[in-house]
Amino acid sequence: DPTALLSECATFCRMAGADKVYSNVGRGEPDSVMLRMVGCAWVDKEKLENLFPVTEATVERWRKLYNEKMASLPHAATLTAADEKRILETGGAYFVHHEGELLGIGWLEDTKLLAIAAVKPGAGERVAHTLMSMVEGADMTIEVLSTNERAIRLYERLGFLKTGEVLRWYAVKK
Repeated sequence: DPTALLSECATFCRMAGADKVYSNVGRGEPDSVMLRMVGCAWVDKEKLENLFPVTEATVERWRKLYNEKMASLPHAATLTAADEKRILETGGAYFVHHEGELLGIGWLEDTKLLAIAAVKPGAGERVAHTLMSMVEGADMTIEVLSTNERAIRLYERLGFLKTGEVLRWYAVKK
C-alpha cells in the first residue's frame, strides 16, 4: 500500500530532522528532479520594471500568490502563515509591477533565486530581469524542477546552464 509506505517514510524523515515532507502519492506524477542552474545576473534595461519589497502588510498576499502559482508544479513547497516571518526576515521577496499592473513575484536570498512566478502570462522574462537587477553582475544560482520546461527555457535564454541535480523525488510504486 503506497499510502502506508509513505506514512512510514514520512515518520522516518521527521525523526531524522526533516521539517517538511512532500509527496505526490495519488497524483500520478512522474519521478522528477530539482536542477541547479548557474549564470551571471545581467539586466536588459528595456525589460526593467518596478520592484516593491514585501512588507508586513503585503506578505500574506505574496504568500498566497506564491502558493497559487506553484500549485501546478509537482513537489513545489507550499508556504504557510508560519513561513511569513522567514519571508520578511530574508528581505528578498518582491512584487514586480508595470504601471500599476502586477506582473509577478520573486524571492532572492543573496544571489540565489528561490522563487519566480509570472502573474501575467508572458511576463516571466521581465520579472526575471527586474529581480536580477538587485544582484547585477553577480553569479546566481537557480533551482528549477526538471519538468518545468517553460522556466528552464527562460533561464537558458538568460544564459543559465544546468550544472547538476539538487534533489530527486521518486514515485512510490505498488
